[in-house]
Amino acid sequence: MIGLIQRVSQANVAVDNQIIGEIGKGLLVLLGVEKQDTPAKADKLVEKVLNYRVFTDPEGKMNLNVQQVGGALLVVSQFTLAADTQKGLRPSFSKGASPDLANQLYQYFVQKCGEKIQVSSGQFAADMQVSLTNDGPVTFWLNV
Repeated sequence: MIGLIQRVSQANVAVDNQIIGEIGKGLLVLLGVEKQDTPAKADKLVEKVLNYRVFTDPEGKMNLNVQQVGGALLVVSQFTLAADTQKGLRPSFSKGASPDLANQLYQYFVQKCGEKIQVSSGQFAADMQVSLTNDGPVTFWLNV
């Protein structure tokens, strides 16, 4: 399971020009699900995302997590994160989970995060437009 996290001052996701999810300060989480992923892997990624220290403390060091700064999450499914780009000029999606499994684990991830923090989300398998202001910029690829 892959989580590409970006520290944001604001972010939103729209479908058909309608905003369906938005946050202020927090993390935009682009979530990719691979074939071998399980709820146990999702649990590990939830813990990592919620506790990863990417926000600055009063001394300017990245020592605080999204919960400690009162931030929120915007979780957006992104199957392209599971792409194999090693060969050729066209990505292969053979590592990606089936749509059923991916949706199941995406919903599970959103629910588990929502038990601990404010969460907004995109719409699985929709054509979405994501807007954000990356604060820093700060971006990390978390893979469990």
